[in-house]
Amino acid sequence: MVRYGLVACLWVGWLGLAWSGEEAVKPIKALLISGGNAHDYKGQAKLVPDGISARANVEWTVEHPVKDGKEVPGNTVIDLYQKPDWCKGFDVVVHNECYAEVADKAAVESIVKAHLDAGVPGVVIHGSLHAYRSADKVTDEWRKFLGVTSTYHEGGGRLLEIKVAKADHPIMIGLPATWKQASEELYVITKQWPECVPLAVCTAQDPKDKGKDQPVVWVNTYNKVRVFGTSLGHPNTTFKDATYLDVLTRGLLWACDKLDEKGQPKPGYGPVKKAETK
Repeated sequence: MVRYGLVACLWVGWLGLAWSGEEAVKPIKALLISGGNAHDYKGQAKLVPDGISARANVEWTVEHPVKDGKEVPGNTVIDLYQKPDWCKGFDVVVHNECYAEVADKAAVESIVKAHLDAGVPGVVIHGSLHAYRSADKVTDEWRKFLGVTSTYHEGGGRLLEIKVAKADHPIMIGLPATWKQASEELYVITKQWPECVPLAVCTAQDPKDKGKDQPVVWVNTYNKVRVFGTSLGHPNTTFKDATYLDVLTRGLLWACDKLDEKGQPKPGYGPVKKAETK
């Protein structure tokens, strides 16, 4: 297992705006869990923190579990989750993982319980929707936490046209009404849990679900814990797309209650200006 801290402090525009004069605050302490099957989790372990920290004041700890230099298999309950208070001390946990074959009811429920016990919000990305799906017959707690249930996705990657469904939500304010993501997988959402609010959708093309809009960006509240979710994030190119990164960053800020009603970071939580050298 590899665990390391990563702090990225870059100064860029937030949707084309420069932020300055913000009061000094402690950065958001974020834990990223990046690992499992079917994706470049090693590459995304860098792309996610870099993209978000270019837009918000976030300090990262990255958990990318490996064994003998390879991703640990999908039936693994990673070492981190062996601790009941594994997320204590963090302000938010970003789940970008797919340990799909884990079927242990107690192990899966303990992951969610740690969020609830510590009151730590979450961000869930793409493969996380299918994480722990082998435990679906014995527990729904992970799906309740996600806010959605998905058991399959359309075959292969394709160009997705994303449509904003709730333009007045702070995460979506000012974003294009539609945008496109290339080489993506559309996850089919078979159930939305009661507190799930879809923010953006994409129309399915697969014959089984053709014409049905599928949530691809949403927010959820599970036992007072905020969760931001997106099923987008299959190829590494998505994590380099400006619109996607804007949405992902706003989602993290919303989960931490650091996003204002106009969709801007609250004072001190925008991108951090680099110290000038003379």
